[in-house]
Amino acid sequence: MTELRTASMSPPWEGLEGRDRYAACLVAARSGDRRALDVLVAELTPLVWHVARGNGLDRSTAEDVVQTVWLALLRHLDRLTEPRALVGWLITTTRREANRTRRRGTTNVELPPELAEQLPGGDGLPEPEVLRDERDRQLWAAFHRLPQRCQELLRMTVLAGRVEYRAVAEAMHMPHGSIGPTRGRCLSSLRSLYDGEAGR
Repeated sequence: MTELRTASMSPPWEGLEGRDRYAACLVAARSGDRRALDVLVAELTPLVWHVARGNGLDRSTAEDVVQTVWLALLRHLDRLTEPRALVGWLITTTRREANRTRRRGTTNVELPPELAEQLPGGDGLPEPEVLRDERDRQLWAAFHRLPQRCQELLRMTVLAGRVEYRAVAEAMHMPHGSIGPTRGRCLSSLRSLYDGEAGR
């Protein structure tokens, strides 16, 4: 009867959000609850992925870094003294691993599709590959002229899913409701800076 009651109980992270949710999952994962680890991987992998991509890694290399970061978490599961700091730990670990990986070899960064959608297309024009490369160069030049906080926010919200916003809000110490409007202002600034780059 006790086993049946235990099986039907709600997991400790149910109904929680943000830092509290991930802390509860981490504590449960330490106790061997595989479901808790699955929740962390499902909800925080997009964040880890975009931090890796935002640090200059191509798609394939970023995938390797994401796997390395999750393996590192498994190795350090019992050593994280503050479960509520999990998101920050993942971001810091991803940045370090991305930098270490990038130093081992140069990588080409693709233009994120969402940013590309903000710009006029070059369909029907001659030499589309050359034009796309030039557009990407101008966009990245504009991107790097944005304030650091805008760069960080845009890097982490390419997927723009609800769960990712919650994790980004935790990571950047911003209210959840301000992520979307701030992101919109950053995209507008990027568009203005890009127009300036393209007009040169």
